[in-house]
Amino acid sequence: MAHICRINRILESPRGNALLVGVGGSGKQSLTRLAAFISNLEVFQITLRKGYSIADLKSDLASLYIKAGVKNIGTVFLMTDAQVADEKFLVLVNDLLASGEIPDLFPDDEVENIIGSVRPEVRGSGLMDTRENCWKFFIDRVRRQLKVALCFSPVGSKLRVRSRKFPAVVNCTAIDWFHEWPQEALESVSFKFLQEVENIEPPVKESVSKFMAYVHMSVNQTSKEYLANERRYNYTTPKSFLEQIKLYRSLLGHRSKDLTTKMERLENGLQKLNSTSAQVDELKAKLAAQEVELKHKNEDADKLIQVVGIETEKVSKEKAVADEEEQKVAAIAVVVSGKQRDCEEDLAKAEPALLAAQDALNTLNKNNLTELKSFGSPVAAVTNVTAAVMVLSAPGGKVPKDRSWKAAKVMMAKVDTFLDSLINFNKENIPEACLKAIRPYLQDPEFQPDLVASKSNAAAGLCSWVLNIVKFYEVYCEVEPKRQALSKANAELDAAQEKLAAIKSKINHLNENLAKLTAKFEKATADKLKCQQEAESTARTISLANRLVGGLASENVRWAEAVENFKKQERTLCGDVLLITAFISYLGYFTKHYRLQLMDNTWRPYLSQLEVPIPVTPDLDPLTMLTDGADIAAWQNEGLPADRMSTENATILTSCQRWPLMVDPQLQGIKWIKTKYGENLRVIRIGQRGYLDAVERALAAGDVVLIENLEETLDPVLGPLLGRETIKKGRYIKIGDKECEYNPSFRLILHTKLASPHYQPELQAQCTLINFTVTRDGLEDQLLAAVVSMERPDLEQLKSDLTKQQNGFKITLKTLEDNLLSRLSSASGNFLGDTELVENLETTKRTAAEIEEKVKEAKVTEAKINEAREHYRPAAARASLLYFIMNDLNKIHPMYQFSLKAFSVVFQKAVLKAEPDEALKQRVSNLIDSITSSVFQYTTRGLFECDKLTYIAQLAFQILLMNKEIDPAELDFLLRYPVQPGVISPVDFLSNFSWGGVKSLCSMEEFRNLDRDIEGSAKRWKKFVESECPEKEKFPQEWKNKSSLQRLCMMRALRPDRMTYAVRDFVEEKLGSKYVIGRSLDFAVSFEESAPATPMFFILSPGVDPLKDVEKHGKRLGYTFDDKNFHNVSLGQGQEVIAEQALDLAARNGHWVILQNIHLVARWLGTLEKLLEQHAEGSHRNFRVFVSAEPSSTPEGHIIPQGILENSIKITNEPPTGMHANLHKALDNFNQDTLEMCARENEFKSILFALCYFHAVVAERRKFGPQGWNRSYPFNTGDLTISINVLYNYLEANPKVPYDDLRYLFGEIMYGGHITDDWDRRLCRTYLEEFIKPEMMEGELHLAPGFPLPGNMDYNSYHQYIDHTLPAESPYLYGLHPNAEIGFLTQTSEKLFRTVLEMQPRDGGVGEGGGTTREEKVRVVLEEILEKLPEEFNMAELLAKAEERTPYQVVALQECERMNLLTQEMRRSLSELSLGLKGELTMTSDMENLQDAIFLDMVPDSWTKRAYPSMCGLVLWFTDLLARIKELEAWSTDFALPSAVWLAGFFNPQSFLTAIMQAMARRNEWPLDRMCLQCDVTKKSREDFTLPPREGAYVHGLYMEGARWDTQTGMIVDARRKELTPTVPVIFIRAIPVDKQDSRNVYQCPVYKTRQRGPTYVWTFNLKTKENPSKWTLAGVALLLQI
Repeated sequence: MAHICRINRILESPRGNALLVGVGGSGKQSLTRLAAFISNLEVFQITLRKGYSIADLKSDLASLYIKAGVKNIGTVFLMTDAQVADEKFLVLVNDLLASGEIPDLFPDDEVENIIGSVRPEVRGSGLMDTRENCWKFFIDRVRRQLKVALCFSPVGSKLRVRSRKFPAVVNCTAIDWFHEWPQEALESVSFKFLQEVENIEPPVKESVSKFMAYVHMSVNQTSKEYLANERRYNYTTPKSFLEQIKLYRSLLGHRSKDLTTKMERLENGLQKLNSTSAQVDELKAKLAAQEVELKHKNEDADKLIQVVGIETEKVSKEKAVADEEEQKVAAIAVVVSGKQRDCEEDLAKAEPALLAAQDALNTLNKNNLTELKSFGSPVAAVTNVTAAVMVLSAPGGKVPKDRSWKAAKVMMAKVDTFLDSLINFNKENIPEACLKAIRPYLQDPEFQPDLVASKSNAAAGLCSWVLNIVKFYEVYCEVEPKRQALSKANAELDAAQEKLAAIKSKINHLNENLAKLTAKFEKATADKLKCQQEAESTARTISLANRLVGGLASENVRWAEAVENFKKQERTLCGDVLLITAFISYLGYFTKHYRLQLMDNTWRPYLSQLEVPIPVTPDLDPLTMLTDGADIAAWQNEGLPADRMSTENATILTSCQRWPLMVDPQLQGIKWIKTKYGENLRVIRIGQRGYLDAVERALAAGDVVLIENLEETLDPVLGPLLGRETIKKGRYIKIGDKECEYNPSFRLILHTKLASPHYQPELQAQCTLINFTVTRDGLEDQLLAAVVSMERPDLEQLKSDLTKQQNGFKITLKTLEDNLLSRLSSASGNFLGDTELVENLETTKRTAAEIEEKVKEAKVTEAKINEAREHYRPAAARASLLYFIMNDLNKIHPMYQFSLKAFSVVFQKAVLKAEPDEALKQRVSNLIDSITSSVFQYTTRGLFECDKLTYIAQLAFQILLMNKEIDPAELDFLLRYPVQPGVISPVDFLSNFSWGGVKSLCSMEEFRNLDRDIEGSAKRWKKFVESECPEKEKFPQEWKNKSSLQRLCMMRALRPDRMTYAVRDFVEEKLGSKYVIGRSLDFAVSFEESAPATPMFFILSPGVDPLKDVEKHGKRLGYTFDDKNFHNVSLGQGQEVIAEQALDLAARNGHWVILQNIHLVARWLGTLEKLLEQHAEGSHRNFRVFVSAEPSSTPEGHIIPQGILENSIKITNEPPTGMHANLHKALDNFNQDTLEMCARENEFKSILFALCYFHAVVAERRKFGPQGWNRSYPFNTGDLTISINVLYNYLEANPKVPYDDLRYLFGEIMYGGHITDDWDRRLCRTYLEEFIKPEMMEGELHLAPGFPLPGNMDYNSYHQYIDHTLPAESPYLYGLHPNAEIGFLTQTSEKLFRTVLEMQPRDGGVGEGGGTTREEKVRVVLEEILEKLPEEFNMAELLAKAEERTPYQVVALQECERMNLLTQEMRRSLSELSLGLKGELTMTSDMENLQDAIFLDMVPDSWTKRAYPSMCGLVLWFTDLLARIKELEAWSTDFALPSAVWLAGFFNPQSFLTAIMQAMARRNEWPLDRMCLQCDVTKKSREDFTLPPREGAYVHGLYMEGARWDTQTGMIVDARRKELTPTVPVIFIRAIPVDKQDSRNVYQCPVYKTRQRGPTYVWTFNLKTKENPSKWTLAGVALLLQI
């Protein structure tokens, strides 16, 4: 409520803008929407879509401006963290908040429109309507009506940085902080939601809400521990709490429904079983009745059979007669039809003539006949025609005599009648007389229609008719007799047919009788059969029912118990579901330890102590509630690791409602998911082309989508999808500005490879994070399976078959039982006839029995197998341990990323490589050995030299801990080294710090009285402690009998500087010497392991070019530039495309690709990772990739993607450490042939060996820091090889060995070319003078004490000579004093133990830090400094005092002035920070940097710039500063030169030394450039001087490093052990002419301001020495002003 009121007040106030700060999921947006609704304001949010940019935001804002300013509609512009896709968006928001004016928001024409729109209102308000006024009116109204509500999260530094960059975000808004919900809020919210739930007893509801709140709070607490111990971020927000309630309600509903259904099914089954036995008796009675009935029916049927027989016989007799008749009739019919056919054929011949006659008549008509009739006396042809007509149509065959034209005309007098007579002419009966008479006409050749036609058409028609009629008649006469015969035959046929019909009707009658009888018979038979079937069926049913009752007897009991169980479950359901809800909602991201702690030690106890207890199953395992054996079995068959954690993870993944987000660095989870969903899974990556479209398609289709390899931030466009924010009744989801159809069966699974990602709380509230990181036990089981499958494939096969079989059984049984129950429950009324059901039941029973048998067998077999497998467990456990140590290396350096996949390959190769042995125990021991050394080799070749010891130490400690060979308490002491503070050492050879260590060691039982012994036998202990290599010596008294680790603990207190050596010896003793020698692996060996999917990654270090090896090996295998199958791309701007092309080409054709310096193209690395992943599969088998990159100096700067690092073979080609390894490595550049190539073998070999030694020395001297070299130089093997070439050429060309020339070439050019510091040049020259000189040929030259230059030998003998003769690693080998390594060794060992400590598995126990906050600590220091900081020097006053301006006074004034600049800056910055901390000023980045520096006890940069070089922390630096000011104050009171000057107190000591020369030069009028300083070291200390000398000055406060000043002899002599920087007595410095300078027996000693040397050089003092000055040069002797 309070927040709503607050937001409401902000929105109601004029220009009220809100900044709501709280973790995502606190309800900031929802409450803002509600408050806006109350205030009647509209809410606008931008919709992010792909490519949403500043321009889009501007157009959105412009439309808001119009809405608010022109239309005067109140609007809230709501913006969240996720919507700031680009930080530049906030520039616009900042302008909007600060002034309301956003530059270039509207184009000019739009501005005009706006001004036009508001002009009337401006006038109305009584203002002038100028442009300015109108615009101001518009902007004012926008600021009044457009409210901005920013919802930002305080997690991380984002908000702080934003508020600094965009001040208006804080200054122009009212801030409302959303804190964690308190317990009461959580309780009331959950209680409110639980009111609507039916399945909980009302009194329990309150307890449930309390428990929910408690779970949420306890997870918050555990998350803090988790972060402190495991460095993993787990957030809970109110949203996750609401999700918990939502899940609870849905699970509870689901479960209770589930239980009810299960109970109903079982009860139904039971009821059916009970009814079955009752039905059996009824069935038996029914059966007896049915049998009697059956007997009657049988008798009836027999009688009927006889009657039917008699009738049938009658019918068949009659049928025989009929058949005979039928044959006769058929014969007659054949004859008749023959005759009929004959007649018809003949008639058909007459047909055409008749038709032609018809046609001829058709040509005649009234007109042409009339025309014919009108002829006077036609030609003969025509009269012949008419005459013929007359003959033919003579009535009654009386042929007329008169056939003249006249008679013809009479005939044709009535044309119509004439025509009709022709048409109806009786053509079948032409009298014989007529025919006879017509013959002559017909024989006349002229009697043809064609010929007549020319005379008259009508005549032609008549002619044709006559011809055709006669033709017709002639045919007709032939047919007639045949027709008569036909009609006679037909009459015969009819008679025969009549007779047949009579017989047939008789038969039909008989048949009817027979059919009636047969029907009767059939009915009787059917009745009999039915009766029989019924009887049989009843018998069968009885037997089935007996089987059913018998078969389900055991089920009867089992189901009854199950129903009871379910009823119990129903009672405890609300509590059980409560626990599993908490389990799913909150435990996914925790590791095993935390899950157990929360579940068993936190939640369960709380449940039992509630006032109204929540009913809950004791010892409930959440998994059994959520899944069953069958599911788990199926998952394991799909490739889910078999350990408990993985099963829990899979359960959470399948049960959660929020989308699961798998944290899966070893890719075991994703492998399982891909197998589980198979083809139906859509796998996408964010940022791949068209991925949003793919998501949309899947969303509509209801597919399962896996988004793999997420980074820490997610594309904001996916926000609504992650939050499952559906619209339109849950049917759509917005993605970007598009509404996408949402199918309820859609599932989204997110996946990341990052090991401990930091996801924002809002994302964690939307997803269920699941930690799939492999656990040690889990991996051990997996590796055990792997090792057994290689060692005893039979066993492993048997085991995996068994497991699969058992899993299969579980699944089968469940399916069968479900099937049975569903059949039983769905069986209707009388289900006893359901044979299938009973058979199914019997199958189930049978299968169950078989399975039970097999399970028993399997148990025995499994026990045997497990026993056999257990023998191999030590090997698997060791391998698992090695993986986790290797995996933790990324805490040391982010480059050290290793994948489980790669590790498995190494593991398998190691198993194959192990020595075989008959004895199992020995074989396992060999396996352990082989696995350890293989993993060691695989890992160390990718480690920097400085980290190798850390790794080996961790390896040894962890192995010994696992084997329980060392005491964890002792190891803890060794690593933590808890020193007892405030003790004073009673012996001179131990510092107070060391003594504090001894005291705290004494508190342990094993070390009791150590302090007394040391005090009591101080002499013995002193000898031991001050020996050169105490780790090789025996401890005094009975302490020498202590265990190795106990001796390490003591050594840690007595000689911390020797710990690196001691640890190395410890490892050698425990693991063997192969773990500590530093010979590098041959490239070819590593190359063997590479593959298309396994690139080689060279981690570059200065002075080494690893790619030479690649080229060399490539040449050997036939890969060169010239063959175009070897591509070398050096990355930099614009080279990415070339690299991509090279990769594609190479992957296709099997080439090699080198990608150099990939760290230069940070933005392209993501693409490279994807490319390598694509090419890993399906590319040519000879394809290889070699990548090189420089490591980043800080973890933050690390940019190489994990995917590239994990899958590649990492190789560091660092110069090796230690003289031994360096000398071998230098020699490795040559071979026997090199040694034999020069004619002057002796000289060549000697100088070559000396050069190798020189090379090793200059490279390795770096480790001594500034005492070794002032600056770091990248000497590399190229320098050495080129020097040998030069040596060869010079020896071949000169009769005498030109030592000077060679030394010059090597020292000034080959190696000297790198050197930039004159002192370093002198050092390099001195080494060469010592190593390469004529004496070397006389066998008198020692390269180091105890290491004479070897004579003439062959190549391998040189290597052996080094192994046998080179003394152990010590500074003597470099010409340095043993003290030189104390500093760096102490630091190294401190770092070693600190790192190993950080790598220890953490088990809680990290207490809460001190009560004070960071700000308070800073404030205390800040006030202290301000309080102690003295006033500035009054320069005006000082200038007035110093009238003479002697050189000394000038120096003093300059120093005061510089001191003022420094103190002013300190005062200014501290006062500013003080105000910032009080909240009176906005914190700037400079203030933050200052705050950080003070907190970390570092000198802030802004002070360092104005100060002098110093290596101190802030506290010591400030003390030193006060001392300097005091010194200056003393000097500047009267400007008298102090009796002894503190040279270190100057900003610029050179100025003072120059002043000494100037003063002398003025006094004696000597030229300044012909003068130098002479230094005489006195025998006195500063207190002994009261006055300054007459000329020159006494200076004090110098220290010597590398040697000491002996006051007795007045010379430089060797330093004492462990005295690193002894003080030098007061030095008297005066100026003398150069020519008076004594240069005999002096060492030119450089003076530096700090131990950093190099750039802090001040002057050179000549100091007396009896020894050769070169000794001090090599020992790096120098004077320091500060230590």
